[in-house]
Amino acid sequence: MKYNFDEVIDRTNTNSLKWDGLEKLYGDKELLPLWVADMDFKAPQPVIDAIKKQAEHGVYGYTITTDSFYEPLIAWLKKRHNWEVEKEWLTFSPGIVPALSVIIRAFSDPGDKIIVQTPVYYPFFKVAKQNEREVIENELHFDGTHYTMDFEDLERKMTPDVKLLILSNPHNPVGRVWTKEELIKLGEICRKHNVLIISDEIHCDLIRKGYTHTPLAAISEELRDHSITCLAPSKTFNLAGLYASTLVIPNHDHRMKFQRLLQNQATTSPNTFAVPAFEAAYREGEEWLEQLLDYLEDNLTFLKNFVNERIPNVEVVEPEGTYLIWLNFRKLGLDSRELKKLIQKEAKVALNEGYTFGSPGEGFERINIACPRSILEEALVRIEKAIKKID
Repeated sequence: MKYNFDEVIDRTNTNSLKWDGLEKLYGDKELLPLWVADMDFKAPQPVIDAIKKQAEHGVYGYTITTDSFYEPLIAWLKKRHNWEVEKEWLTFSPGIVPALSVIIRAFSDPGDKIIVQTPVYYPFFKVAKQNEREVIENELHFDGTHYTMDFEDLERKMTPDVKLLILSNPHNPVGRVWTKEELIKLGEICRKHNVLIISDEIHCDLIRKGYTHTPLAAISEELRDHSITCLAPSKTFNLAGLYASTLVIPNHDHRMKFQRLLQNQATTSPNTFAVPAFEAAYREGEEWLEQLLDYLEDNLTFLKNFVNERIPNVEVVEPEGTYLIWLNFRKLGLDSRELKKLIQKEAKVALNEGYTFGSPGEGFERINIACPRSILEEALVRIEKAIKKID
């Protein structure tokens, strides 16, 4: 079927964090929200149909995961990423960030160090600090247009008390789709220092044409046994509110340790609607995804053309994947407080401030382009007008 991604769907008064949470989070409910990473699009129709069928059943008791829950994902990973995953490697989690918290407690102790590659998804900092671990920043190298890993800095920071490295693959917010060669080099350093890699691959299906996502654990047996991969349909199919994620943990000892701690928290069961949605998405959602990727590519082209032509003192960092675009405002010469005021108070747009992703994000903003083009255009026009007032 043909999906209409131009349709503007009113999400207000639906308990939407993105829309209804504006006043609490930003102090202004009139902002146009292009911040948190969910889409303003309806999920694939097969997912909607599966949820409706479950709702009509009328009994919403405790839920289990059976073979039918994992089989569509296994087939999806094989077809989309040429990655053969065995069912026993998989374990359910009610979200990736909660899983990170369990992993941190299972494989490190209070006071141990965890490496993140900044600028990076800010909950990585929060979940580490909440569990009394020290965050070590391995800052990505930025040449003005492109980000790469700084392996020399990473090697220097591999002290004996570093236990984990959290990898964002594809990277949020800079949009890099790490190459196989980069991942091999990263893996060599981590294995040498016995540092377990936690690979957050939640954006793995949102890849632009010309780029290929490489699952870290698919590269070699050594990396397979030295990593934990976090996956979810939430970004791919816009199902974040269902809280259904899967971890790939091929190493038996690692898997048992994680599952024991997860069971102690009584968080091993998905909600009633997550199961049919999860299965339908991976079994029947590919047609929707392919149309989505085309629409996102057109939105990106629109964004780049608009910025280049009408806001030339802002730069778009060319993404390779995800629908989260990293915008460079440094030419404006504003500090973080001034930039925040410009975007929120003057332009009346809600973006993610770059500094929240770590100090290398100072002067940047993250914009979510997974919305109807009319909303994206309105946000850019507002930003353009606000910048012209200070020129």
